[in-house]
Amino acid sequence: MRARSFRHLLPSAVSALLFTLILAVAAPPAFAADEAAPLVTDPQLEERVMDLSHKLRCLVCQNQSIAESNAPLALDLRNQVREQLAAGKSEEAVVDYLVARYGDFVLYLPPFKGITLLLWLGPALLLVAGAGWLGWRLRRRAEEVRSAPHLTRDERARARALLDGTSPSSEEPRS
Repeated sequence: MRARSFRHLLPSAVSALLFTLILAVAAPPAFAADEAAPLVTDPQLEERVMDLSHKLRCLVCQNQSIAESNAPLALDLRNQVREQLAAGKSEEAVVDYLVARYGDFVLYLPPFKGITLLLWLGPALLLVAGAGWLGWRLRRRAEEVRSAPHLTRDERARARALLDGTSPSSEEPRS
């Protein structure tokens, strides 16, 4: 009975295998794609766009430039940069336009001014504050160690014997 059911499955298994082989042979030419055409015809313009795009932050993504981001806003900003550079504007004019529209946050290297003072000096202030706290804590710990009661010679000998795994010489353990 098992042989009978196997014979019944054999034609469908052969058909499936044959179909898979035909698909594997015929499919690659159908899926072959031509080489992608470049976005711009001027490679120098594209290089300028990418250089400037690496200096501009994506407003949607976390810590990515508009050159690295795939967000729709980053694509729009890259296209704006490309259009303005193609129109003959300087890189400074493009950056000024984007800063006027989106603020200093669009720049990876924001200017040093009053509103960005904490951004520039914050890490140094945190470092100085952390070092000050660490110094205060170490001094306080040293004072605690100096004021702690010291062990007598017998107590040290008993502790050494316990650490070495030998029994203390004259005293019996207390329960």
